[in-house]
Amino acid sequence: MKAFENFLLSIPNVKVIDSGNSDEKYILLDLSATNTEIQKIPDALAFENHMEEYLSANHAKVAFGGYNEKRTLYKRSELFDDAAFEKRDIHIGMDLWIKAGTAVLAAVDGKIHSFANNTGIGNYGPTIILEHQFENHIFYTLYGHLSVESLQQLEIGQTFYQGEIIGTLGDHTVNGDYAPHLHFQIIKNIEGYGDYPGVCALRNLEYYLENCPNPNLLLKINTH
Repeated sequence: MKAFENFLLSIPNVKVIDSGNSDEKYILLDLSATNTEIQKIPDALAFENHMEEYLSANHAKVAFGGYNEKRTLYKRSELFDDAAFEKRDIHIGMDLWIKAGTAVLAAVDGKIHSFANNTGIGNYGPTIILEHQFENHIFYTLYGHLSVESLQQLEIGQTFYQGEIIGTLGDHTVNGDYAPHLHFQIIKNIEGYGDYPGVCALRNLEYYLENCPNPNLLLKINTH
C-alpha cells in the first residue's frame, strides 16, 4: 500500500456525520447499475422514503457506500454528459445516507479551501472543501449536498478542527435533487479546482482512483 493510503489508515477516530448515537450501526447500500430495484424508484422523495425503510429494517442509523461504483442514476442529468466521449457514471467518493439536518463534521483538522452552491439537478448543491496539511501530506476533503445555511458566514482559510461541525445536510430541494446524504471525497491534487468532480468516466477511472483514494481508509466504517 502506498505511503498516503497508509497515512490515512493511521488517523484514528474519524467521523464526518453526527448521527446522535456514539455506537451507530452502518449498513452498506448498493446503488450500482446491477441493482435494478433501486432504478425503479421514481424521484428523490420516494428514494428518501425507501432509505428510511431500509435503515429501519436493518436497525441502522446510516447507509454508506458508493466508492468506485458504476451507477445509472446520472442519466437523468446533462451535467454528466460528454458529447465526445462516454457519460460520466462512476462515483469516486463515498455517500453517507441519513436525514436532512444531520450535522456534518470535519474529518480532520483543516482550513476552508473553497465553498460554493453548485446548483442544478445532479450537482453537489452547497459544498465545502477543506485543505489539510499533516507532516509531508497536503490533501483535501470535499463535503457535498449540504444545506444552504452551511455556507453562511464562511471565510476562505477559516480553520475547523477534527469533529467540529462545518454544516448540515440539505434536503432534495437544495442538494441536487437527491435524498439527503453526504458526498465525502478525499482529493490529493485539487488541480486548481474550486470544486472537484465526484463522478468520472471509465476512460479516466485509473487517474481518479489514484487521486481520490477510498474514503473508508480514513473513516474505517464496518458493518459489524
